[in-house]
Amino acid sequence: MTLELRLDDDSWLAVCELSQLTPGRGIAALLPDGRQAAVFTDRAGRAYAIDNRDPFTGAQVLSRGLLGSAQGRPFVASPLLKQRFDLESGRCLDDDEVTVEVFACRTSDFSPSGA
Repeated sequence: MTLELRLDDDSWLAVCELSQLTPGRGIAALLPDGRQAAVFTDRAGRAYAIDNRDPFTGAQVLSRGLLGSAQGRPFVASPLLKQRFDLESGRCLDDDEVTVEVFACRTSDFSPSGA
């Protein structure tokens, strides 16, 4: 199964095989417009994708953050300043005025390698 992300123009981008993702660890995916998405799966196999850019530092590091949950909501904590970002809404749990973009995820039978 291939993991795909929905882009701003409502098209879907094949990122990787779902089996290549390790639950609790992220990867960075380069988007066609040059931005990056931080892609994660949790232990239940649910996929999440948010902007990889930490809005507090400008660094492309959220894919290297630690996953956790707060009040039943999954989040990633930035590896730099430790702010937590809700993986479903993009809202910063530590600063209500800050958010990151969230990308819809789906799986398909398409293989990004063409195999």
